[in-house]
Amino acid sequence: MQNRLGLGLVRQPRTVLFGPGQRRQLPQIAASYGRRCLLVTDARMASTPEFQEIAAQLEAAGFVVFLYDGALPDLPRANVMEAAAAQADRGIDVIVGIGGGSSMDLAKSVSAVLSHGGDVRDYFGEFQVPGPTLPVITVPTTGGTGAEVTSLAIVFDEERGAKMAIADVRIEPVAAIIDPELTLSCPRGLTAATAADALSHLVEAFTARPKNPTPEQLATQIYVGKNRITDLFCAEGLRLMNGALARVVANPADLEARSDVMFAAYCAGMAINTTGTAAAHAIQSPIAAIGHVAHGFGVGALLPYVMRLNLPYATAEFAAIGRLLEVAGPDQPELEQARAGIERIERLLELVGAPLELRALGVTEDHVAQIASASVKATRLVLNNPAPLTEATVAALLVRGIAGDRSWWTAP
Repeated sequence: MQNRLGLGLVRQPRTVLFGPGQRRQLPQIAASYGRRCLLVTDARMASTPEFQEIAAQLEAAGFVVFLYDGALPDLPRANVMEAAAAQADRGIDVIVGIGGGSSMDLAKSVSAVLSHGGDVRDYFGEFQVPGPTLPVITVPTTGGTGAEVTSLAIVFDEERGAKMAIADVRIEPVAAIIDPELTLSCPRGLTAATAADALSHLVEAFTARPKNPTPEQLATQIYVGKNRITDLFCAEGLRLMNGALARVVANPADLEARSDVMFAAYCAGMAINTTGTAAAHAIQSPIAAIGHVAHGFGVGALLPYVMRLNLPYATAEFAAIGRLLEVAGPDQPELEQARAGIERIERLLELVGAPLELRALGVTEDHVAQIASASVKATRLVLNNPAPLTEATVAALLVRGIAGDRSWWTAP
């Protein structure tokens, strides 16, 4: 768990604009890329006054605006292909993804398919997009996924029954406009689930394995380990979450608290764009097919058990989290600091109403072997985890999670 190279690396959009009301800068930013604009969103967002204002401002600025408002949760492959086919002959110059993670990932996926044809499956994997793509601008409406700044698009392949990823710097958004006002109308349940997702991103990125990559690995792999710069983003994100989550829960109209949570989610996105996520996300993917629980609640429910699994391998990192979250002092033994950090993360998850045991996700002992087998196939994520992951380890962890066993076990 040492960054022996002293490496610092993040990948990021060319422009990131953050702040209340900043969505109104979209026409000026989009104008650099052309005048034929495709807006990608979901049906709920498309019906809101805020979305209609955005579309009207683009039209008033001289854009020809096309709309696809069929983005679906967990982004099915068929959704990508339908959206791309509908735009094939329109001469799109720029794509704007407005909404949650699925809408923004749909925008990135459609960009690849419109630019190079074929099936979105052709681009699953790392660096499989053969050339430049249509520019994508992201406008998130939730504080959680971090998709506004990542080089990833997560697509559910119905035939494989698994989530797949386009992982390529060529689909990195050219700009992200992060306006916390857009989260004010976010339903309470979605606010909670996305906050749990962002919190899991911050923890997994901060405790991810440093990989000390070679120049060749830096050029060919998206996830190249935690490093000095990702740690800075994680530290700021954790600090903001620690102070803002309770305020958002108490008063969803608190714009300052919404802004802090959204900035924390941005920090998390910046970190996982280089570190990747780890065990909680690898295990959640097959669980999603069982209980159909919101992604954020899935990873949130797994996080207490994943943190315990990783504690012996990332004690210093969890101790640092304890100090960042102001529940541990430097004079305490390192293990006490680390446990305090883990308990505070669990308390933050409880504050937003996230379940902390796996039965709440519909997982039973009958599912353990199936989930464990599928989890370890997510090699891209497994290799990021500080503790080694095997089918046996994951199965034992799942049994702990089903029982809600949050004692300080040293092995699952």
